[in-house]
Amino acid sequence: MSCLGHAFSPSDMDARQPKATEDSSTKQGDVAVDAELAKAIMSRRFHPSAISPETWEGYIFSDVEIRIKESTDLYGAVLWPSAMVLGHFLETNQDKFNLAHKNVIELGAGTGLVTIVSSLLGAKVTSTDLPDVLGNLQYNVTCNTKGRCKYIPVVTELIWGQNVAEHFPCATHHFDYILAADVVYAHPYLNELMDTFDYLCQDGTQILWAMRFRLDPENSFVDRFQQHFHLEELYDLPSLSIKLYRAWRKDKRTKDHKEAAA
Repeated sequence: MSCLGHAFSPSDMDARQPKATEDSSTKQGDVAVDAELAKAIMSRRFHPSAISPETWEGYIFSDVEIRIKESTDLYGAVLWPSAMVLGHFLETNQDKFNLAHKNVIELGAGTGLVTIVSSLLGAKVTSTDLPDVLGNLQYNVTCNTKGRCKYIPVVTELIWGQNVAEHFPCATHHFDYILAADVVYAHPYLNELMDTFDYLCQDGTQILWAMRFRLDPENSFVDRFQQHFHLEELYDLPSLSIKLYRAWRKDKRTKDHKEAAA
């Protein structure tokens, strides 16, 4: 804002000073909250105390030790921090987002951490990913949920945008929650992912979606996503470059009515 044409008095400067101090304090507080939350999330990871014949990464959720086997030759079979962020949120916000007995689907489940955490929290989980990832995903899910969960998670193939209605017909499949961690990055299937979100998200469905911001495609996807869905930011973790969102579909009838009126 230009200062031309206005003479500032000392009282003007005094009036401005508290606001500047408040803004600075707010920013410092945000940084502190970010650092504390990020530390709490990342502290859930632990490493094996002894050499074992099988390589795994350890995580603690719901007071349970979870062992995740990664497959470094497959991009989708590596655990990314967004999954830890989403898992932490689900465990620490059960008062508002109670997954017990809820129908949940995870898109791009990868190594299965979010599926496992959701199952431990009592959800009926359908865990989905590409065919070449399913073997490792099924192994992790089975090893970490067997005998621990009320509902046995279902691991199944889902290729975004392809035959989704055949696999999950709306007449028999309604999900209370769609979970997704790090499914948005510079891959060529963002349109198909959008279509999959749009199909699976029915009235009453909530999307909980964690993503790491890297390049412009991520920002563009969020902008396009908001054309179809209401979006609420739940976490903003600059130190991890990760945000967590809650989303739900916009009322199509209201949107169509407004467009017709225009």
